[in-house]
Amino acid sequence: MLSEQSAATVRATLPVVGAAIGDITERFYSGLFAAHPELLRDLFNRGNQAAGTQRQALAGSIAAFARHLVENPGDRPDAMLGRIAHKHASLGVAPEQYPVVHEHLFAAIVDVLGEAVTPEVAAAWDEVYWLMANALIAVERRLREERDGGPEARQWREWQVVERFEETADVVTFRLRPRDGAPVREFRAGQYVSVRTRLADGARQIRQYSLSGAPEAELRQISVKRVAGGGTSATGTLTPEGEVSRHLHARVREGDVLELSEPYGDLVLDDVNGAPLLLASAGIGVTPIVAMLAHLAAVGHDTPVTVVHADRSPAHHALRRDHEAYAAKLPDASVHLWYEREAPAGTRTGLTDLADVPVAPGTRAYLCGPLPFMRAVRAQLIAKGVAPADVHYEVFGPDLWLATAG
Repeated sequence: MLSEQSAATVRATLPVVGAAIGDITERFYSGLFAAHPELLRDLFNRGNQAAGTQRQALAGSIAAFARHLVENPGDRPDAMLGRIAHKHASLGVAPEQYPVVHEHLFAAIVDVLGEAVTPEVAAAWDEVYWLMANALIAVERRLREERDGGPEARQWREWQVVERFEETADVVTFRLRPRDGAPVREFRAGQYVSVRTRLADGARQIRQYSLSGAPEAELRQISVKRVAGGGTSATGTLTPEGEVSRHLHARVREGDVLELSEPYGDLVLDDVNGAPLLLASAGIGVTPIVAMLAHLAAVGHDTPVTVVHADRSPAHHALRRDHEAYAAKLPDASVHLWYEREAPAGTRTGLTDLADVPVAPGTRAYLCGPLPFMRAVRAQLIAKGVAPADVHYEVFGPDLWLATAG
């Protein structure tokens, strides 16, 4: 991995770089978009840029990668790299874009740290960058070959909306079929697709949505929550209204066409035969969980499954009928629901509390929802004896789990 000389330099400078990484990534994106405005228009999520969450996620991933290299020589954080690679492959990030990122990232490092960036420091962090970049390029190429048939295969495919229906006041489901009528590759329950949409200003913005239907179903299904905006992001800034979710809610109807990528994502049910499962979600995080339950029901899964969900109220619980119906098809499933208000009989009021929820030894847990929810559930599961390695999660948007870790 890192050369001995670079490892020593990175170890010595990591506190300084880590303390400045937020300023560095802010300067980086400013320079990158000034030189390449098309990247902000047609690749990067403008909402995440405005909220600052993409900068925080990038800072967290760079710092975590460098820290791992110096603390675990000879090892590589493949789980983190794999998660980033799935996102990049879904978006269509290309190998030739990595030198562009390198140019503007290192210009930002020099701008922020000044004379502290000696030739030795620059060489060491250059090594860190290319170790991470080349690893991502290799994983992304492999993912595209597996899903698209090769690195030169088309990134986008047109899908026609066959059905549209309202799940809740702010969640709409679209069922789609390929416009060309050609065969569709299977996906794995829990995965997502990128949806590319042309907006009124000409930008072709991309968002990722979990596939919320059964992998075995003939049609593909996504469920989109309208992002209202006005809340507070993890960076402390106001979150803007979701321009793509607003467009999909307001403009897309049956017969319209959307551009979708192949499915990606690593929150999937691997080797679960015989293992008790716990599937926990909150809010729109229910979408990949419902797909998992649909798959388990379709294959006749017969080991214990614990279903946990939290929401503002039953009226806000998207896919609620599917959520409960698929669980009811499993021979050994229990459902535990929490609502902040208007909780009906058989459910609970307040935040998720697993104190009275039985968790069998050897349970494998899959979580999706807001970070505070997932952190709380993970802590409760570990306290109940679930191995940390058996707790898997999905974050919608930039992955701030590492970036916000203490």
